[in-house]
Amino acid sequence: MRAAGLLLARALLVAWALLHPAGTQQCHPTGPATVLRFTDRHAEIRVPALHRVPSPLDPLYGLVRRCLDLIQQNPLPTELLRAALNDPGSVRTSQVVQYELGYVVCAAVALLFTVAMPVAGMCFCYCRSRRRCGGRLRAHRRSLGCRRHCLLACLSFTSLVILISVTCAFVTSQRVKGQMEPGLGAVPTTLRTLRQHLANVPQGVQMVVDKFEVPRKQIISDLGGLSRSVGLSIHTQLKAMTYAALSDLQDRAADLQTSLHHLQILDGTSRALAAARAELEPALRERRGRVVALLDDPRCTSCASALGRAQSLELGADYGKVPSVEKVLKAMAGLPRSDFEEMIRQGNGTFNSIPELAVERMAQVIQDLREELSHTAQKVQSIADSFPLPDYTRPASKALVTAEEQSRPYLREVERFEHYRWIAGTVLCSIILLILACNVMGMALGAYGLSKREDPSDYECRGEAGAKFLLVGVGLAFLFSWLLILLVFATFLVGGNIQTLVCRNWVNQEIYKFIDTPGNLPPSMNLTHQLNLRRDSNLSATYRDCKSGAGLWEVLQLDRSYDLDEHLKTPKYTADFQKRLGDFTAHLGDVRLLRSEGRQDLETFARSGLDEVDYGRFQEEMKNPLVQTSLPGLARNLEGLQKMQRNSTVAGRLGAEARALWQMQNSTVQSQEALVAKLGESVQFLSRLAPHLKERVKRTLATTASVEARLPVQAQQILRQEIGCFTRKELRYFTQYLNWVGQTLREDVASCQPLATALDNGRVILCDRIAEPWKKDP
Repeated sequence: MRAAGLLLARALLVAWALLHPAGTQQCHPTGPATVLRFTDRHAEIRVPALHRVPSPLDPLYGLVRRCLDLIQQNPLPTELLRAALNDPGSVRTSQVVQYELGYVVCAAVALLFTVAMPVAGMCFCYCRSRRRCGGRLRAHRRSLGCRRHCLLACLSFTSLVILISVTCAFVTSQRVKGQMEPGLGAVPTTLRTLRQHLANVPQGVQMVVDKFEVPRKQIISDLGGLSRSVGLSIHTQLKAMTYAALSDLQDRAADLQTSLHHLQILDGTSRALAAARAELEPALRERRGRVVALLDDPRCTSCASALGRAQSLELGADYGKVPSVEKVLKAMAGLPRSDFEEMIRQGNGTFNSIPELAVERMAQVIQDLREELSHTAQKVQSIADSFPLPDYTRPASKALVTAEEQSRPYLREVERFEHYRWIAGTVLCSIILLILACNVMGMALGAYGLSKREDPSDYECRGEAGAKFLLVGVGLAFLFSWLLILLVFATFLVGGNIQTLVCRNWVNQEIYKFIDTPGNLPPSMNLTHQLNLRRDSNLSATYRDCKSGAGLWEVLQLDRSYDLDEHLKTPKYTADFQKRLGDFTAHLGDVRLLRSEGRQDLETFARSGLDEVDYGRFQEEMKNPLVQTSLPGLARNLEGLQKMQRNSTVAGRLGAEARALWQMQNSTVQSQEALVAKLGESVQFLSRLAPHLKERVKRTLATTASVEARLPVQAQQILRQEIGCFTRKELRYFTQYLNWVGQTLREDVASCQPLATALDNGRVILCDRIAEPWKKDP
């Protein structure tokens, strides 16, 4: 039963292998997909993006912006700016006043304050000199104390407001100074970095092209293990089917050898048993007659009980009647003519050598693929050779150099003006602090003096000193407040106009629309021409394209259009590589499992008639004993009767007969029984094998032939599958590299985004770091 189970399992394994060809399996990666890593050395040359620095004064800045929106509600004055830029003499004052009406009102208020404060100061001095503005002792009344307390509270509140204001003024002034210097320095830095970015485009493109070495090394490394991987895959996927067929063939060869052996035993043993029976028959007949005569002798006491047993002493099984197997032996004469063991060993060795055979057969194509990679590197070099930017970025580079050189004098002037502004602001804020100190000293001494005198209407020197401190503060306020308001208005006018005229329209991109409108700018300020932008484009479209990550070649005016995606199509670089792999064929599955002489041996074995022998006759005959009566049993009966005899002659004869029976059993019958046992083993084996012999041999021959036919086909399928998997894997390396090239050229090496970043930086420098603090600086 165990043997039948193994045969069934093996048959199912072979059937599964034949019904599920190995070549239909999918690609199974042996590990995680390799992601190529590229080092970006060009990343050092970037235009750093500037951002507005958050400040605790941001709520104040927001309040001022809302005030500016109320003061200047007019949109961008396109007509006025066009006239000012193209024909400054045609600009009418009324147009400027109309646009700057809000600032004119502010200027009128500032002028009124500037005139009113000195006049009010002189009037106060004149009144004071006439002793009509305080200075006289008043009679103490209850209302005088309340009046003094109210004046003290109002002066304290006013001093607190002045203190908060001057603190904000100091902080704002210092912030303007702190942001002005790096802001002014960022202008030439941004222009210089942008120019370096354009100048380094050729080197950056060449660097990107040189990085093809990364996928090339990876592919060469993969090529080194391709042949053995293919061979091992073929061996792994086909070994179940092949080993099952070889094992089945080995079993049939063993059946042939064992069957022949048992047939020879069957024939020889049957003949030996028939001959032994012929020799035993007269001796047994003679022995039976003598024993029967002895037991029938009247002198033999109690011998009647054994007489019946002695009379049945005759031969049993007759192996001369069993079927002859000579015909089968004659049909199998000379088998096996082939050495099955050597044949199976050779087939197994040939199959196991497939990995080494794959290495040998694929050596040339792998060498060709390495050479093809060198040709691909030359094709990749064409990306750098055909890149059109070096000749078209020179106008932009010249314009940037000009802008950098021309901006330096203006930046120095702005820096000098800022230095003077800071000095003036610091001095005026210090004077305000001095006024505040006079107010505090005056209030402190006055309050102290009043608390020390007995009669509140009496004169007291400390109170007088406090009054003088207050008068000094008033005098300083009249003398210098108009200067402070002039400084505030000047910075407010400059910063506010920059905010409302430039920054606000920069944020909503109205300024780009103004620049893009033909005729608004003089020819000398034609940015599209100076930067060599596309003629069908404008600054707004260029800014949007650059902001969204366009390449320089997409915004510059070229002699011919350049499509980077067309140059980065994978088939352009991998077609020959794929073709060489696709055209490769190799015969790796030519394994001979069974030669013709071995097949003839198995066919002869199946036709030998082994299944036609009637093994039941053998089994029926083997059920019969060789002698009908047991010789040992009869001998023991005679020995027992010997002891019961009174007649010594009869007793001696009984003993002699018992010994003769034992001798016959031991010398003849026992050897025949051994032959019968040996015959039984052969009959049992042959009877189990014979019914299934033809079916097994037929299946083995069919399986072997099918495996021999399928091995080359499925090996070729697996070869194509493995090469296809390898090709797709290597194409992913090409795709990764080309995608990286496109991304790096667009976003880094030849990106237009630095231009958009430079424009954004200009807005941050002008609006957030210069104009915004100015329009709030005291």
